[in-house]
Amino acid sequence: MSVVLNPSSFTGSDNVPGNSYAYCIDLQTPWFLSKGAMIAYYGQVRFSALTHGLQGGLLDMVARRFSAPMYLGDYVVADGFGKLILGDRGYDINSYDLDDGNLTIRQSNLLAFEPGLSLNQSIVPGFLTLIGTGRFLASSNGPVMFAEPPLRVDPEALVGWADCPSPSHHYDESWITGFVSAGARRFGVQSGEERQFDFTGAGTVLIQSSEKVIDDSSLVRTLENQIPGLSPSGLQRINQVVSQQLQQS
Repeated sequence: MSVVLNPSSFTGSDNVPGNSYAYCIDLQTPWFLSKGAMIAYYGQVRFSALTHGLQGGLLDMVARRFSAPMYLGDYVVADGFGKLILGDRGYDINSYDLDDGNLTIRQSNLLAFEPGLSLNQSIVPGFLTLIGTGRFLASSNGPVMFAEPPLRVDPEALVGWADCPSPSHHYDESWITGFVSAGARRFGVQSGEERQFDFTGAGTVLIQSSEKVIDDSSLVRTLENQIPGLSPSGLQRINQVVSQQLQQS
């Protein structure tokens, strides 16, 4: 029979005992949470949307710490006191501590973070940057590996990177040759064998042990925001690419 949990089962903030897929926050101060991440809690906890209803100290905290307007609807503030249990569709959850650091992470992997960290939109679509000192929680499809540059990473396996420059795109030479010779018929078909993120310089790269993006809704939103600025010919081209990709999928 499985162990039955109660408030005394949790010591501080850590993974639920014997369970890498759930994490318990010992809530004493407010946290930013990904919407829908809460699966249970003990105590008195309030959840507030970032888009409306905030007042006083919470409103000031969001204004100072959350500089990613595109993602306001994806997070809430949890405040109060208790044991707050988080999960993310059965993916692994780990906590990480930044000490006056700078880390960029895929938005769909960022589960929660303390307000000692400031959140900014990254110049890389679909990623966010955490700056400052504090703890954050990240989910991943399998355990996370840490690697030093220089290296190239499958875009779908990339979780994030810390204290190193943003990556550039690298395209495999054989893929480029095939792309050109095929008259661009393969446009839109990309994998880690064809396209990689190229990291250079000092720092650490976080890689999940799977080539599966947890969720691409943030990238879709980024693309949607670019559509109003496209010309009719640009929209037609995008429509062609989407149609090709749907047929191949």
